[in-house]
Amino acid sequence: MPNCTNCHTEVSQKYCGNCGQAVVLKRIDGHYIAHEIEHVLHFERGILYTVKELLIAPGKTVRNFIDEDRSRLVKPIIFIIITSLIYSVVNHFFHIEEGYMQFKEEHKSTTGYIFKWVQDHYGYGNIIMGIFIALWIKIFFRKHKYNFFEILILLCFIIGMGMLIFTVFAIAQGISHIKLMQYGGCLGIIYCAWGIGQFFEKRKIGSYVKAFFAYAFGMITFMLVALAVGTTIDMFIKH
Repeated sequence: MPNCTNCHTEVSQKYCGNCGQAVVLKRIDGHYIAHEIEHVLHFERGILYTVKELLIAPGKTVRNFIDEDRSRLVKPIIFIIITSLIYSVVNHFFHIEEGYMQFKEEHKSTTGYIFKWVQDHYGYGNIIMGIFIALWIKIFFRKHKYNFFEILILLCFIIGMGMLIFTVFAIAQGISHIKLMQYGGCLGIIYCAWGIGQFFEKRKIGSYVKAFFAYAFGMITFMLVALAVGTTIDMFIKH
């Protein structure tokens, strides 16, 4: 009997009874590549289902993901990176100047490079911004049971949906040549506040107000920290 190439256990059937690996690996072909892409993007787990549920009831959907079932939705980190990538591609394709985050300056500085990096890497930038927003959410909703990391998961889903909203408006602006991104920005912020508020206390208006200020303060804090870091680095370089 052959031994499993993975765990070296003797195998008598098509698959190893110890680790589950196939005795004979299939050849890599077009079907294999397509399956791997689907696996990475989690299409087989329902990215359309994830978008639909987050659009209809974001708070309930994310609570269920955290507390009950984590198999039906796309993984949160993958979700925010993919949705941010989709927005970036559409934004660059239509040459839309009003991006999700803008920072213009006359003279080059470290702060400018930091914000330029965020503009070019929205996926990772959104995760970093989410850390600051999560800190404020933890302050505003400190009486609730959810820890910092669970709130960060919430934001990966919510901000990811925000990016899809920006994408829709970017496409509409690119096709119609009508300035629509400012409306998309407002709707995206409203959605984020609605989703966060619904996650904690959907029947209380105060929950949505706190969610809005937590989101706004988080974004402002991120910008202030980026500005402080950039200014400090520039001061050391000059000296």
